[in-house]
Amino acid sequence: MNNIPALLDPPQFLALAAALGWASGFRLYAAVFLTGLAGHMGWIELPHGLHVLQQPAVLVASGFMLFIEFFADKIPYVDTIWDTVHTLIRIPAGAALAAGAMGADGTTWTWVAALLGGGLAATSHVTKLTARAAVNTSPEPFSNMAVSLFEDGAVVFLLWLCAAHPAVFTMVLLASVVICILLLVVLLKFLQVVVREVRGFFAGRATPRIR
Repeated sequence: MNNIPALLDPPQFLALAAALGWASGFRLYAAVFLTGLAGHMGWIELPHGLHVLQQPAVLVASGFMLFIEFFADKIPYVDTIWDTVHTLIRIPAGAALAAGAMGADGTTWTWVAALLGGGLAATSHVTKLTARAAVNTSPEPFSNMAVSLFEDGAVVFLLWLCAAHPAVFTMVLLASVVICILLLVVLLKFLQVVVREVRGFFAGRATPRIR
């Protein structure tokens, strides 16, 4: 059996940069842990800028945070608080991971990857934060858990797809970005109604009715 880890070619480097940026907006710690684990186990040869992710200390830390996030993300309203706090973490982390995927050596392509990763992380994070806030208005907890589990699976799938089939990943990513933009247009209007109704409630005008 061939034990030599698979080497990533340039299209896979760029796909990995985009995948890490996109996944960071949903599940930063899962992206860090799974990427580091793949390098540590020898499944792929990570770019030099991402070698730190496969160090045991980083794997333990990211695995611990992944464990906490997995359960925090399943609890209504706790997930929104968690997402809000991580607004200041996921976006710059997505940019840093994407830059690391391209080598983190200060070249033009590294900066391009950082901007791409940060932009994708911002898009996926804002979509997740907005969508989960909308889902939390549902009176039952199962929809929240179902959406969270879908996000877990999507991150794992996309990280695998970017390494195995970068061309297919690119098409899936583009479709996902379009869907997220459409969701944001719809959900932002919904949240505006929610905020308006809640403000009216606290002002003593009427009981809020979220449609």
